[in-house]
This record gives sequence, structure tokens and C-alpha cells, in this order.
Amino acid sequence: MNKALLLDRDGTICQEINYLDKIQDFEFIEGVIDTCRCFQDAGYLLIVVTNQAGIARGYYTETDFHILNNWMVGQFKNAGVNLTKVYYSPYHPVHGIGTYKRDSFCRKPKPGMIFQAQKEFNLDLSASILVGDKETDIEAGIAAGVGTNIIVRSGHPIDEEQTKAQFIVNSFSKITGIENLIHDNTFYSN
Repeated sequence: MNKALLLDRDGTICQEINYLDKIQDFEFIEGVIDTCRCFQDAGYLLIVVTNQAGIARGYYTETDFHILNNWMVGQFKNAGVNLTKVYYSPYHPVHGIGTYKRDSFCRKPKPGMIFQAQKEFNLDLSASILVGDKETDIEAGIAAGVGTNIIVRSGHPIDEEQTKAQFIVNSFSKITGIENLIHDNTFYSN
């Protein structure tokens, strides 16, 4: 079985911009590619699981998403980092338009995208790590049985008393002591 680092996109990999759909607006969080490389070198598959309500709302198309996504994957690849797969949910149960208006099992906080990844890549979710910037990310990880769920501060309010995340960090790219995290679930954030 494989272990994975499951990453939200907006606010985790790149700066949070509501309904990001253009390459020129995409800004990597400093150090995130290097941090992903550390996990890759430690044997983790790197998998993105992202809600894309902008598609559901009609702000941009799935084609627009794929153009931006392919560019992002290429930037990682150019740096020697392989994103195994990017899963996305183009649905919204309330604000979706047409066929995109539905309560989909693949839209976080539901765990559908994570279960798709588990099936496709033979993942041991209990040995995997999820990193996101919203409580819905954490809820999806817990519902799927992901062993370690980390929430990052990206500007979204975090109720530190109520979060279900095991760890709160200032930025995914600031995680250090990675061997400790991998071996005994402790790490340090600066």
C-alpha cells in the first residue's frame, strides 16, 4: 500500500484568491514546492483534492480549470516534484448552475475525492497526511480515515478550540522536522 500527502490547493499550495482561474493570478506559497519535495523523497504520493465552486457558479469553465491545473503541475514537474494526480469537485449544492448544482459526495467536507484516490493508488489512508486551510478539508480527511490532518492559517478563520485538526500551522511550507512527523507524528512549525 502507498501513503499520500493529500493537499488542498487554494490557501495551501497557492495564495487564496476567490475563484482563481488565471495563471497570472496564481502565486505559489513560498517554499511549498520544496516542502512537497521532502514528502516525495520520504515516499509519499502527492495528491491534490480541491473544491472548485467557481466552475459550479459559472465563473470559469472546466477547460479554464484544466489550463491552470496543467500549468501548476508543470511548475512542480520543472522543479523535480511529481503531483501524482489532481482531483477536483466542480459542484455546489446551493449555488451551482445547471448540472453543477448538486450535493456531490466528491465535494469536501465529504470524502469522495479521497476515496477515489485511495482506490486508484492503493492508499493506506491511516498512514497518509491531509493538509488544508478550511475545516471542511479536515472533516473530509477525518471522514475518509486519514491518519494525520493538518490545518494551515491562510486567512480563513480557524477556531483553534473547536478544530478537529491534529495540528495547526502558519503555512504548509513552514513545516520542519519532517522525519519526526513521518515517524512519530510530531513536528515543529515556525
